[in-house]
Amino acid sequence: MRVLSSMIRRIFSGITFQAPKPHMLETRMMSGGDKNYETLRVMRPREFVVQVEIARPEKKNAMNKAFFSEIRQCFDSLAVDGQCRAIVLSGSGTLFTAGLDLMDLGHIMALMDDPDTDMGRKALKIRQLLVEWQQSFTAPEKCLKPVIAAVHGACIGGGIDLISACDIRYCSQDAWFVIKEIDLGLAADLGTLQRFPKVIGNDSLARELAYTARPFYADEAKQMGFVSRVFQDKDLLIEGALETASLIASKSPIAVTGTKASLVYSRDHTVEEGLNHIGVWNQGMLQSKDLTNAAVALMEKKTPKFSKL
Repeated sequence: MRVLSSMIRRIFSGITFQAPKPHMLETRMMSGGDKNYETLRVMRPREFVVQVEIARPEKKNAMNKAFFSEIRQCFDSLAVDGQCRAIVLSGSGTLFTAGLDLMDLGHIMALMDDPDTDMGRKALKIRQLLVEWQQSFTAPEKCLKPVIAAVHGACIGGGIDLISACDIRYCSQDAWFVIKEIDLGLAADLGTLQRFPKVIGNDSLARELAYTARPFYADEAKQMGFVSRVFQDKDLLIEGALETASLIASKSPIAVTGTKASLVYSRDHTVEEGLNHIGVWNQGMLQSKDLTNAAVALMEKKTPKFSKL
């Protein structure tokens, strides 16, 4: 555990922590149907918009065992929530996340040090855990509701894994990012190496950042295409993310979910396969009333209204 404590001090050494500002949205109440989580706060600040906030500010929003379980439960639940059409993912306190909670790895260390378990069985158990964690970070991607990551302050290690699986990434001017795993003696294994290069579209830069653990900041993140907008501070960031989420939520949920499904599928398939996928998808979805409602509203120059999913 001394080694883990030393590792944590090294990770936090470059972070300047300061008291968080009271946030104007923190007092808004959850819907009565939302589950209370230990590591997350779920809010519904606008119609059809859900804000999911990592809520471990006293631990710098570090990701522990409970977090990995709850983030998957949360997004799996929102995926089938008819009152949710867009999601904003943010962090409480002074930073988005410090990454993996190294003090919560006791069960893994105990397994690795167990003399009565052979290497093959240890490997299988570790792989099972990694697959579960990978599925947790894939949950925002599999959820067909668009997810906007709103990053302020530090976004370290597992934070890159998580937001790389989101649809849209915004950040505040004080945001900084680092693919930290190589400094801890391991390769990133929860999605960064698979998604990040495709997000930024620059293989050379992706390798540089993964091999060196060099921090990059808001302006560079925007320049490389990792984030699409930079805001002056956290309040403006959250407001901007909610504005975009509200705009998305005003569109046909059938059209939006179909668009996300096609974008995610096409990323990992050929153009021909992607065209076939959206063709099969739309042969059913084009029969939705949303198409008629949108067309009539457009002709009448009115704002269309769409029923819940």
